[in-house]
Amino acid sequence: MSTTDKVRQHRKRLREQGLRPFQIWVPDTRSPAFAAKVRKQVRRLQDDAAERDILDFTDKAAQSTEGWQ
Repeated sequence: MSTTDKVRQHRKRLREQGLRPFQIWVPDTRSPAFAAKVRKQVRRLQDDAAERDILDFTDKAAQSTEGWQ
């Protein structure tokens, strides 16, 4: 049985279970353009007071969560 046939049968079984295919596109995190965009956004947040508040809140929440390291 070919790979194509196996995939076709697998999808058929899933559909019989009431499921349907769903495709989602996400950013390519391996892309140099993605890395550049992240660096730019991080630089914008470096001196942002609201960002500092959020980070402080997150740190406190993590410290109060048992087992979080």
